[in-house]
Amino acid sequence: MKAVSVSSAAISNAMRYSQTRMQVDLVKAQKELDSGKVADTGLALGARSAQAVNFQRDLDRLNAIVDSNALVAARLKSTQDSLGQIVSATQSLVNALTVAVAGDAPDSVTAKSGSTALQSLATVLNASMNGEYLFAGTNTDVRPLDDYMSPSSPARAAFDAAFLSHFGFAKDDPAAAGITAAGIGTFMSAVVEPQFLGAGWEANWSNATDQTIVSRIALNETTQTSVSANNEGLRKVAMAATLAFEAFSGNLSEEARKAVAQRAQALAGEAVADLGQLQSQTGIIQNRVSDASTRINTQIDLFEKHILDLEGVDPYEAANRVNDLMSHIQTSFALTARIQQLSLLNYL
Repeated sequence: MKAVSVSSAAISNAMRYSQTRMQVDLVKAQKELDSGKVADTGLALGARSAQAVNFQRDLDRLNAIVDSNALVAARLKSTQDSLGQIVSATQSLVNALTVAVAGDAPDSVTAKSGSTALQSLATVLNASMNGEYLFAGTNTDVRPLDDYMSPSSPARAAFDAAFLSHFGFAKDDPAAAGITAAGIGTFMSAVVEPQFLGAGWEANWSNATDQTIVSRIALNETTQTSVSANNEGLRKVAMAATLAFEAFSGNLSEEARKAVAQRAQALAGEAVADLGQLQSQTGIIQNRVSDASTRINTQIDLFEKHILDLEGVDPYEAANRVNDLMSHIQTSFALTARIQQLSLLNYL
């Protein structure tokens, strides 16, 4: 028979090693209990871990699109609200011009209506969200519209220069009272219209791009998710408001002012119709974004279910494992403390 010596130090070291292992296992068990998934995917799944990684990658992509769609939806809502404000301001201008055509409004009131519409247009089109201008097209960091009412406005300078070049005198010159309806009509069609509906708009008014923002709202679907200040309806609003302001703040004859009011009224009416159509198109895009997010959320639920089937742990089993390990560790600590108190001196 071979005698084997056993010392308290050997027992203590063995207990210490066992405690270390149990503490490592406790950390893993606690992680599984908190997350509901295995602590080490590769160890638990083996060859199937690649499938779990692919599922997680696709899930991250879908979650990123949903987050992006939330920002897109917020931008579209702000755009709709802004368009509604412009329509309201344009409708007020239409009402003022209707009264002016009938000859029942003071010139100063009609001019004020034009300047108010211009100021509202500049304020709304220069609105920003999250540091990006809503109506700037792809130039989201550039203010899309210059303020016509500013003394340094290039658009205002271009209008005054065009008037002076066409008639030979300024609009506030006494000679302006001799301009006929036909004369002012030719000026509006040949000179003013190109400044708004032609190349003059981008040269003097707008810093926006015709190209709008295109966003991916699903894995296989993209759509335009912004409105440019270069939209024709917005140009018509600017032209109608400018004509109202300029014609009724100068020295034009009553005949010429009435002709301008009629043209501006028609333009503003067309603008309201155009903006209504633009609101409808924006609403359709809003619905597309919402529907895409709903479909993606359904896909996310499926991916999460597949991932849980692969990596999930039984919460009751995980809780029992944590409790057992904690109980064993506490018992081990107690035994280690008792062993460390053993001394031959206690028996002498």
